[in-house]
Amino acid sequence: MSIYLDHNATTPTRPEVVEAMLPYFSDKAGNPSSVHSAGRAAREGLDRARRQVAHLLGVHFSQVLFTSGGTEANNLALFGMAAQFGFAGHMVTTTVEHPAVGRVVDALEARGMRVTRLQPDQQGRIGTEALQAALQEETRLVSIMAANNETGVLLPVVEMAALCRARGVLLHSDAVQWVGKMPLDLAATPISLVSLSAHKFGGPKGVGALVVDSAIAPHAQLLGGGQERGRRSGTENLTGIVGLGRAAELAMAEMTEQAQRWRTLRQDMEQQLVTALPELVIYGAQAPRLPNTTMLGLPGMDGETLVMQLDLAGVAVSSGSACSSGRTEPSHVLKAMGVDTETARGAIRVSLGAESQQSDINQLVQALISSVKRLKDMAGMRV
Repeated sequence: MSIYLDHNATTPTRPEVVEAMLPYFSDKAGNPSSVHSAGRAAREGLDRARRQVAHLLGVHFSQVLFTSGGTEANNLALFGMAAQFGFAGHMVTTTVEHPAVGRVVDALEARGMRVTRLQPDQQGRIGTEALQAALQEETRLVSIMAANNETGVLLPVVEMAALCRARGVLLHSDAVQWVGKMPLDLAATPISLVSLSAHKFGGPKGVGALVVDSAIAPHAQLLGGGQERGRRSGTENLTGIVGLGRAAELAMAEMTEQAQRWRTLRQDMEQQLVTALPELVIYGAQAPRLPNTTMLGLPGMDGETLVMQLDLAGVAVSSGSACSSGRTEPSHVLKAMGVDTETARGAIRVSLGAESQQSDINQLVQALISSVKRLKDMAGMRV
């Protein structure tokens, strides 16, 4: 039986979410902008989902703008706010962002914005003091991820948001890996813009949201019928949005207990692996991390080869960000943390999900130990 331990790449859509979506493929498949009964039924589903997402994050429902996913949410936040500033001034980000932020920032820089990129320490941490030192008189925007998709390291975005608010600077956070796994109360946290994606916490692919402070209004990047209060035109992906809402509702009810269960499983996994493979490195082990995520390093090994060996053993993990799969370059996150290129090539990521059990951990551990031994034997290395 195959074991799936790559939930930071994507999660299976939960059965409860699929059940909630099904009526919107048939009986309630109207256009939410239509005034007839079918349209009104669709609008009710859309509005309910907006309230469900808002409740998860402690905001007013009017602050939730639905998008096609985290990538679009990041683009809307960054291009939308940079357009407000005429693509001028200064912004701050980090060297460990997902490409959905990093490449947007590169594009903004090419249009004339000055950019400061903060470097993490060897554990992947970036402190508020680094941000404070980087802020300038002309700083207009800061974009810092809440949780790293590869290492799981959490960045202090709550404290950073307070610092930015005091300086009159907008903070955007790519919280795609955080939302649905850990509580985030935006009512008590002055983050101006937050990106999220349904498929990272049991919802369907192809839908996400940008949560926007009511005091700001990013310029629309998609023009047309004026949906989402004119900020994101196009007929709404109603079935996906309903699924996102149901996933948010489930996360609200379960994530505290789920997080503790993940911590217990992860601690056991890491202890077993470090005992059996003393050379193994756990990246970001001394930093706060997502409870479901471990990024492991095995010097002298090739991460892609390990992933294939584990796949043959019926265990699915990743060698890094799924959005970078197929590329031979080592993780830009690990390189930013000071890991040399060859060592970084030996990294694999394990990320747990709602269905992960102790038996899955045990099978992963045994499969990884066997794979490492086999590869060492093939290379003529001593175990």
